[in-house]
Amino acid sequence: HRVPNNLIRITMNKELIAKTCHNVNKAFCESLGDFSQPTWEDAPEWQKESAVNGVDFHLSNPDSKPCDSHNNWMAEKKKDGWVYGAVKNPDTKEHPCMVAYEELPKAQQAKDALFIAVVRSFE
Repeated sequence: HRVPNNLIRITMNKELIAKTCHNVNKAFCESLGDFSQPTWEDAPEWQKESAVNGVDFHLSNPDSKPCDSHNNWMAEKKKDGWVYGAVKNPDTKEHPCMVAYEELPKAQQAKDALFIAVVRSFE
């Protein structure tokens, strides 16, 4: 049973894919006037791990939709103790996106679609 070359390449580059997703997300946020996202190099480990988890999810679920991406992200956050909060606060583990996908603002929904597009661009 051989593993396809493209799967080996993608697996070896999961961090590169996650870094690219992070940088696209940062650029998108900045286009909306949100300059709170750190560079990949300055991002805390939990944020990098979250991006890698998202990459893993989409590589394992190639037909997933943006709502699936959000649900995966939210399940990971809940497992780590995050709850809803009006303002994102890593110290208290509060995040305004801890709501159902349908309740997210359109810009937040777009971030899920962008994440998927970036992961799929590596296939």
